[in-house]
Amino acid sequence: MNSRESQLKAIDRLLTIMDELREKCPWDKKQTLESLRHLTIEETYELGDAILDNDLEEVRKELGDLLLHIVFYAKIGSETNHFDIADVANGICDKLINRHPHIYGDVKVSNEEEVKQNWENLKLKEGKKSVLEGVPKSLPALVKASRIQDKVAGVGFDWEEPRQVFEKLQEELGELQEEINKAEHDKIEAEFGDVMFSMINYARFLKVNPEDALERTNKKFIKRFQYLEKKSKELGKSLKEMTLAEMNVFWEEAKKI
Repeated sequence: MNSRESQLKAIDRLLTIMDELREKCPWDKKQTLESLRHLTIEETYELGDAILDNDLEEVRKELGDLLLHIVFYAKIGSETNHFDIADVANGICDKLINRHPHIYGDVKVSNEEEVKQNWENLKLKEGKKSVLEGVPKSLPALVKASRIQDKVAGVGFDWEEPRQVFEKLQEELGELQEEINKAEHDKIEAEFGDVMFSMINYARFLKVNPEDALERTNKKFIKRFQYLEKKSKELGKSLKEMTLAEMNVFWEEAKKI
């Protein structure tokens, strides 16, 4: 791997290139914090895909894209004298030191959970009115639910063991079935949301990331369905012309591949 000196040179090279692009390239000169926002979100999802696919070469490339965005935002910030890359780096360094008193201070912890609890308590001491302030409003609902549960668990608002969470999930499923029987759409939606929230909470107790788990299932389903489409074409049939029994034969084949 590269030495620290080489790593710093690479960062310096990127900063220099960013300066040049911002000065000379018509597209780069035009960009703002707002115009880059949706591109940054897209790059983040691409990094997530690469991680789930365990494609380390692609992870390296996507990390580069995200690093470019960080440097780009910092460059724009420097142009208005609000902040530059040093302010960004020093800010996160200071935060990490302050949030890890068990490393940089005299606080003692015995496990990961105590670290998380200290983290949330320190944020409240820093002036946050709620532990949930740090959950971005624009997060996708599934990810947001997971972060909400992590946050409140960090200050002790949590179940004691997985069995209790599973029992709560079963309770929510029963309430959902009751509303389905009544056929009241708004209440069905509300109970369905409760079921999903409980499922995400149960995943946390099982040490499963629900977003990753669902995305892996998405990828698995896509591969199997595309295999089914391929086989139907080989038969000269469209899927609409096939019976479910015929499609299921190829679906089972796909599961074995």
